[in-house]
Amino acid sequence: MEVQSEAVVVLMTAATVAEATRIAELLVNKKLAACVQILPEMQSIYVWKGEVQREREVLLLAKTTRTNFVELEREVRTIHSYETPEIIALRVAEGSEPYLKWLISSCEGS
Repeated sequence: MEVQSEAVVVLMTAATVAEATRIAELLVNKKLAACVQILPEMQSIYVWKGEVQREREVLLLAKTTRTNFVELEREVRTIHSYETPEIIALRVAEGSEPYLKWLISSCEGS
């Protein structure tokens, strides 16, 4: 199996740094992600229930595997404050072979 084909980066948003930290720690502790980065507050503009919303949010980038995505999504949805949280996986097309091997081995046994 080629390591690039297994690696994904999951983008998620959270309402606060505290919520993002809870999500990140849960995912790493359960080996559902090898690493989760929490980026500084940003402004999101989107349509929700027919109205344009403007909210401050925090972006999370979780490095994981395709096989962990379903469980990762389930775990995040159980503790997330949003009715419909953003949880989007992007395949890694290329990457450093040693890093990707570490990523995959860090997610084993979840």
